[in-house]
Amino acid sequence: MFRLWGTDMIAFLLLLIFAVFFGLLLHGIHRKVIARIQKRPGPPIWQEILHTLKFAFKQTWIPKTASQVMYVAIILIAIGIWTAALYVVWIGGSLLLIFAFYMLHKIVEHGTGLSSGSPYTKFGAIRSVMSAAAELPLLVTVSVIYLFTGTLSLSEISAWEAANVPLIGIALPAAVSMYLIILSKAHYGPFSVIEAKELVSGYWTEHFGGWRALLNIALSLKTFVLITVFIIVFIGILPWWLFLIVMLLVMVSVSFICASTPMLTPYNTVLIQTIWTIVVCVYGVVVWLVIS
Repeated sequence: MFRLWGTDMIAFLLLLIFAVFFGLLLHGIHRKVIARIQKRPGPPIWQEILHTLKFAFKQTWIPKTASQVMYVAIILIAIGIWTAALYVVWIGGSLLLIFAFYMLHKIVEHGTGLSSGSPYTKFGAIRSVMSAAAELPLLVTVSVIYLFTGTLSLSEISAWEAANVPLIGIALPAAVSMYLIILSKAHYGPFSVIEAKELVSGYWTEHFGGWRALLNIALSLKTFVLITVFIIVFIGILPWWLFLIVMLLVMVSVSFICASTPMLTPYNTVLIQTIWTIVVCVYGVVVWLVIS
């Protein structure tokens, strides 16, 4: 994956364009799988790509109730965060940077919800603070990965796996934690409390037109980056065609869970993620005792 298309900026821009369209395609597949499991025809898998193109050419303006600077800036921040995260993956950089960008995404969720001045989006913004519980298993995941590999560099982790075994086989609790992070950011998931049905469309309800198209692009990058990091960290570097197949399988598994489980309350979400954090901590302590 690293340096597959070269190291110059043109190559990265090509990767960025691919990541946007493939991320949107993953979102379309996500909706299609959920619909088929629930015995509905569902939209075509390229529907999210069509939606984004449609929004890009619709009339764009800012609501009177919105904080104009924040309303626009938060979209640019979202694209900037996940473009930077993709670049870190591209160069095989630090896993800590990826997770730092993930934590910064809370600013996007909170800011997007508050900036419009709408009560519908405000609830989603408030719930984004509670969803910070997902950061607890994230932190212990980093610790467990470092215990096994002695590094947090994506390129060095993949090299360690090539010389030893995939981490998913020996650090399954940490892999489950990372998977819960992906699940918590999936549309219609059990942990997706910031976009529950009573909140209409979530924290981005009042962003429309070109703003919605840009937000869709940022969210597609987010999905692409998170799944890519999961595969690299816990499975390793694969041929590009196999890498894309595994990405599809991860997305389909997330879709199946989203379609077959109810949406949890914010409090249950925090409880489950906190309990799993304790489980991974215990696992990490046992591993440390065995290694030492």
